[in-house]
Amino acid sequence: MEPTRDCPLFGGAFSAILPMGAIDVSDLRPVPDNQEVFCHPVTDQSLIVELLELQAHVRGEAAARYHFEDVGGVQGARAVHVESVQPLSLENLALRGCCQEAWVLSGKQQIAKENQQVAKDVTLHQALLRLPQYQTDLLLTFNQPPPDNRSSLGPENLSPAPWSLGDFEQLVTSLTLHDPNIFGPQ
Repeated sequence: MEPTRDCPLFGGAFSAILPMGAIDVSDLRPVPDNQEVFCHPVTDQSLIVELLELQAHVRGEAAARYHFEDVGGVQGARAVHVESVQPLSLENLALRGCCQEAWVLSGKQQIAKENQQVAKDVTLHQALLRLPQYQTDLLLTFNQPPPDNRSSLGPENLSPAPWSLGDFEQLVTSLTLHDPNIFGPQ
């Protein structure tokens, strides 16, 4: 994928700019209807965009922590550690017209991959965009597992570079809503 192309998400209801080489995981395995998942072609990095039910019982920074811990529980994390939670400026978001508050969180979760016993510290960066008028929490996650120790098969300069926080920031800020009907009748 070209790095500056808007990629349709959720059947075109949203679009966003994805990083170079992003592979749509739904082409490889089933993905829940409320998720769009992309993986890096070489590293174990992934990007997830999720439409979740608004968790109105938590507000502000606590909402970002709630979703981080919830993801850890779903993934069977053996430990979760929040490193930072910061408010995200709405003026930089393409969704600023419908996003009431936004948070960015960085942390680590100790997660074992499927069929593996050893848990690894995975760095997660999450952006929580709260859309209360649609009863929706929009959660974007950038998973950064530790680099794999196996050597690559081809010359280093031919492998796509790992994704950066800048790539994640571009995904978050470029996410655009085209069809509010995705949220059902309002």
